[in-house]
Amino acid sequence: MPAISVEVATAASVFYLALLLKSRKGKKKRKTWVRKFLEKGSVHGKLLLEDLRLDGAGFINFLRMSTSDFEILLRMVAPKISRRNTKYRKAITPDIRLAITLRYLASGDSFTSLMYTFRISKQTISTVVPEVCEALISALKG
Repeated sequence: MPAISVEVATAASVFYLALLLKSRKGKKKRKTWVRKFLEKGSVHGKLLLEDLRLDGAGFINFLRMSTSDFEILLRMVAPKISRRNTKYRKAITPDIRLAITLRYLASGDSFTSLMYTFRISKQTISTVVPEVCEALISALKG
C-alpha cells in the first residue's frame, strides 16, 4: 500500500474540518414553543379552582364532588402525584392534576376540550390522567 504524503493528509483534514463547520453552521438552535394561550396554564387552572371553590354549587357541578371531599381525596393522593419545579418550568400542582382527572372522569371530555379548560397541553394531560388514576386506585384500594 502506497504511503500518503503529508500534504495530501493535511488537505484531507482541512477539507473534513470545513465540511464539519459548514454542516454545523446551517443547523438552527432547537426551540421549544407553546401556544400563546397555554403559556400561563397552571395559573389559569389555579384561578379556575379558586373561583369554583367560592361557588360551592359550581364546584360540585364541575367536578361532581364537594370541596371537602375533594380536599380529602387530595390529601390521600397528593404525595403520589406531586412533581418538582425545575429551572425550565413550574410543575403542575397536585390539586390541578386531580381536578383535570376528576373533570375527565366526570364529564368524559376529550383531552383537547380539557386543554382549553385548564390551559394545559393535551400531551401533558394525556400523561397526567393515567398517573392520577393509578394514584387514586392505590389510595382507595383499602
